[in-house]
Amino acid sequence: MSEAYPITDHSYDVIVVGAGGSGLRAAMGTAEAGLKTACISKVFPTRSHTVAAQGGIAASLGNMGADSWQWHMFDTVKGSDWLGDQDAIEYMVRAAPEAVYELEHYGVPFSRTEEGKIYQRAFGGMTTKFGEGPPALRTCAAADRTGHAMLHSLYQQSLKHDADFFIEYFAIDLIVEDGQCRGIVALCLDDGTIHRFRAQATVLATGGYGRTYFSCTSAHTCTGDGGGMVLRAGLPLQDMEFVQFHPTGVYGAGVLITEGARGEGGYLVNSEGERFMERYAPSAKDLASRDVVSRSMAMEIREGRGVGEMGDHIYLHLDHLSPEILAERLPGISESAMIFAGVDVNKQPIPVLPTCHYNMGGIPTNYHGEVLAPKDGDADAVVPGLYAVGEAACVSVHGANRLGSNSLIDLVVFGRATAQRIAETYTPRASQQPLTANSADLALSRLDHFRNASGAAPTAEIRLNMQHVMQSHCAVFRTAEILDEGVEKIDTIFTGMADIGTADRSLIWNSDLVETMELDNLIRQAVVTMHGAANRTESRGAHMREDFPDRDDENWMKHTAVTLSEDGKVSIGYRPVHAYTLTDDIDYIEPRARVY
Repeated sequence: MSEAYPITDHSYDVIVVGAGGSGLRAAMGTAEAGLKTACISKVFPTRSHTVAAQGGIAASLGNMGADSWQWHMFDTVKGSDWLGDQDAIEYMVRAAPEAVYELEHYGVPFSRTEEGKIYQRAFGGMTTKFGEGPPALRTCAAADRTGHAMLHSLYQQSLKHDADFFIEYFAIDLIVEDGQCRGIVALCLDDGTIHRFRAQATVLATGGYGRTYFSCTSAHTCTGDGGGMVLRAGLPLQDMEFVQFHPTGVYGAGVLITEGARGEGGYLVNSEGERFMERYAPSAKDLASRDVVSRSMAMEIREGRGVGEMGDHIYLHLDHLSPEILAERLPGISESAMIFAGVDVNKQPIPVLPTCHYNMGGIPTNYHGEVLAPKDGDADAVVPGLYAVGEAACVSVHGANRLGSNSLIDLVVFGRATAQRIAETYTPRASQQPLTANSADLALSRLDHFRNASGAAPTAEIRLNMQHVMQSHCAVFRTAEILDEGVEKIDTIFTGMADIGTADRSLIWNSDLVETMELDNLIRQAVVTMHGAANRTESRGAHMREDFPDRDDENWMKHTAVTLSEDGKVSIGYRPVHAYTLTDDIDYIEPRARVY
């Protein structure tokens, strides 16, 4: 196979796949530690999807009111519906303030208070006094373009520390030998050459797989490439049934309207002009956690109180806020509303609908970023040489539902933690064993298969079928009947990949080929998501079963670990939730009813 596809070899201490917030923070950290680091990205780094993050980054700075990391931890555990690992959650919330100040020193232009401190806004599920006090002003923001500001600053820092960037390279597959990850094989999109990267440590920072759904806030590049590689390597993905729907995607377009809009005082209304969230979450109201708000909106629409000609969406009002506030704190939202909905936010409400937004599940890791795969009775067994960070990973700090603005802090805290772990574990420029002669065969055979695929079904047709099935059978509300039908349909679509056809046989800028390999990654994760949702017979966080409406801690306080064989067979196992904290500074937060 390597004769048909000549290979260019590279050797590094560390390879980071993905150049979003977590990938850049990991690459920057390992390069700063003196490890020879390569960062591989299929898009220019500042086009990575972190650039679209709007609302802010959570940290208990206390700049605009009382706050503490203990309160932040309680909110995160409650938001996770007690499926989050409390040792990892403690690690994240304690490191959060330092991580934000670090970003400030890197040059992130945070919005400021009159005293010159970092501006912080309210966000859904963020409270004070362990849920008993008023909303916490915890989310640090750079207007409504926080991710954009972070990504540019982190890219600059990565360049400063001399990380090597391979831009517009598509990672095809991992190289795994004797149970150890040895690197990856990638396709250079610009000239069609094949590159084999050998490394002591490989970090997957490839983002989520939101594009499995028809309506989502994710970029078209969010195809879960890391998760696909992990499944093909025979390793498990964790908690894939937990998919977050953001309450406020622009109706008809799916473009995100940040939760920060509600944090600044925006509110939702139904066709009767009622602020209905007061009925569903009497205390938090419009700032309840995302899964609660999304389901409340869906219920209003179901019961005939939706707005518009079809009665199929909800209005978000910002027109009561002053034009100065909108211009200063929500300029991007004002622009998006006009472009995608034709709405002047100063005068009209924005039509919104719950839209697929974030994947709580992913590649299982500990809080050092080390990838886990249960082995010989050890649920926390580490896969040597393999790490994962960001939305691609499942640490698990988000559990069954992520709180808004916890994603950006997840990126930088665990990107940094992973870099530190790698620096502790590996020696710069250490000699590495040669790779075996056939180390690239898995990746090359996959590339060759899709490049020469001559079936009757085009990639776009299969992808659209998958997205419609996921949207209709695995969304905000789920039942056994709907999920069982979804399992049957998604399995049929996976089997139908054998009849896929591509038209372009070249290797240079072959978008047909790349989109087909991306679809191969997406469909695998769609299959395990649907099977995981059908298997979990309870309601927890974003996973709402109408036929099992209650949380069942006795039977389901555990992580799902799912593998997928090449012939489409799904195997479901489990990992225990870490029911302990990292230190004695806080006790394990016992499960209780999750109400807002």
